[in-house]
Amino acid sequence: MSGTGPVGVGIIGAGAISDQYLTNLTRFPDVAVLMVADLDTERAAAQAAAYGVPGSGTVDELLAHDGVEIVVNLTIPAVHAEVSTRALELGKHVWSEKPISIDRASGLALLETATRTGTRIGVAPDTVLGAGVQSALRAIARGDIGAPLSAVTAFRAPGPESWHPNPDFFFQPGAGPLLDMGPYYLTTLACVFGSFQSVAAVGSRAQATRLIGSGPRAGERVPVNVDTQINAVVNFAGGGVAQSVFSFDSPLVQVGVVEITGETGTIVLPDPNMFDGSSFIVRGADRTELPATGFVGGRGSAVLEMARAIRGGGDDLLPAGLAYHVLDTMLAMEESASSGAFVTVESVAPPAPLLAEDWDPTARTL
Repeated sequence: MSGTGPVGVGIIGAGAISDQYLTNLTRFPDVAVLMVADLDTERAAAQAAAYGVPGSGTVDELLAHDGVEIVVNLTIPAVHAEVSTRALELGKHVWSEKPISIDRASGLALLETATRTGTRIGVAPDTVLGAGVQSALRAIARGDIGAPLSAVTAFRAPGPESWHPNPDFFFQPGAGPLLDMGPYYLTTLACVFGSFQSVAAVGSRAQATRLIGSGPRAGERVPVNVDTQINAVVNFAGGGVAQSVFSFDSPLVQVGVVEITGETGTIVLPDPNMFDGSSFIVRGADRTELPATGFVGGRGSAVLEMARAIRGGGDDLLPAGLAYHVLDTMLAMEESASSGAFVTVESVAPPAPLLAEDWDPTARTL
């Protein structure tokens, strides 16, 4: 592996989300996408051709590629830990789609493997690096609403089976609305309040099966093996409380709700699943728009920052410990929904730094 110039990237998983990563990573000059791999090698070849990537093939071939320094793991949640571990053991750095894994043991093992092998691992969402959330975080940091006291978040939608051609994994352990959508909302809350301390939750399932609504499998039913609605309340270690709802059971679509109330006002953030969007600061009848400033970014922004850290040293902007803490919190919510009791979150969230307004992933620095 070269120690100078753009950092070589390989993408494992050529599904729908790979379009967003490939769109961005192929335009960031500090990285070079060298290969796309998938179990379906024809699909990998098609994605590589569509984005001008020179290579495609199997996962084994990608992991053996000497030029690939960062593996971008876009596989389904159930195999995140397996694929990431293989890459780390080969001395490659990893950026994984969320969640880091689907259980605590494999999540902790990934952190330990990265430490042992001297590699880096980062985990989505990097939407918190976007201009929308970053502008809100800067406003909170400078005291625009006073000290944060409480929060409300909500994701409510009918479920992905209506539009996704292969929605099976959404309704299996490691997904559902909590582990699929929760990382966007809970990572944002951790950036504001710090570590989660304890949680209580209730869960339910509206249907035993879901009907696929599009693609070649339309009309087929898939089993539901995870709660499709979770309502949770949390306490933060540094003070503050929050309540959240995550639902695939709602005919009413209400997504992107993140409201942080402080001593002197409430700030309404943009959708944490997006990279842009204005915030609003509300004090009684007064509603003031806070436009997003800085580079909007996009999926893959944290891969770019990891690449720069590999070449120049320093810490990753989104350390894997943050992703593990969010996983730990979500699993605690599932356990609370099952037990009916508050559950303590044992892990601690590392600090999440703010980006400067002039941050620019499209600049050539390597």
